[in-house]
Parts: sequence; C-alpha cells; structure tokens
Amino acid sequence: MISLFRVGRVPSYDGADMSDYKVTKRRLLEGKWDGVVSRVDDAAISEAPRIAVTLDGKQVLGVTLAQGEGGAWELGVPVPAEAIADGLRTILIQDSQDGTALGSIALLSGEALDEDIRAEVELLRQELDMLKRAFRRHCVETT
Repeated sequence: MISLFRVGRVPSYDGADMSDYKVTKRRLLEGKWDGVVSRVDDAAISEAPRIAVTLDGKQVLGVTLAQGEGGAWELGVPVPAEAIADGLRTILIQDSQDGTALGSIALLSGEALDEDIRAEVELLRQELDMLKRAFRRHCVETT
C-alpha cells in the first residue's frame, strides 16, 4: 500500500533557478503523473524543452512531451513498477541541458513509514548529490 505521494519543486541552492523552465503538477492517476512544462517568465516555448526524468539515476522510459496550449508543453511520466517498493523512491525531473532539478515525485510506502527519518535522509542525500554536481560544474566553469 502506498501511503504518501509527494510532488514538489526541488529548491535551488544559489537563490535563483538556473533553468528557464518550471514544472507544474496536474495530476497523478492510474500510475501516470501529468504536468506542464512552461517558462519561468511564462513566455511561449517554441521548441520542445529537453527534460530528463530519472529514477535511481536511470532514465524513466515512456515519458511523453507534447505541445500544449499557450506555448507550454504537456509532460507525461509513467510511474515505473520498480518505483513501487517499501521505503522512499524518488523520480527526479530535470532540465537536461543544465541538470537543474525542476521537480520530483516521491513515493513513500510500506513499513518504512514508522521510521520516517529514513525518508528525509534519502531526500537530503539526493539534494546533496545535486549540490555537489552544481558545485563541480561551477568550479570547472570558473577555472
């Protein structure tokens, strides 16, 4: 039994988002997460944005991106069967051009709910990994 779905925007660490895009959740229904990719400034997006959707660092298959209304794009993410397990599993939605995290889908289930601290530690680890990558990229770009 899945006890909690948490979908949210992953915070930026430098006070400003690096990506021009934002992802807004529409719904999660029958194993498919639907959202909208739009520009932060709400301007129209003429070309399909480059979005990466991963689970444990591996690409999630079956992700769809279709042009929607008002210059936004409709994003469809099938929740893979391997994401449904005891504990916390996080599907990460990123701008594939610069690696900026645009959002996440966290699934928390099973007996691990009694030890909720593990879920928080897993999220902190993923955010720390993202911060390390951003710092390394910054060091390479400034040298």
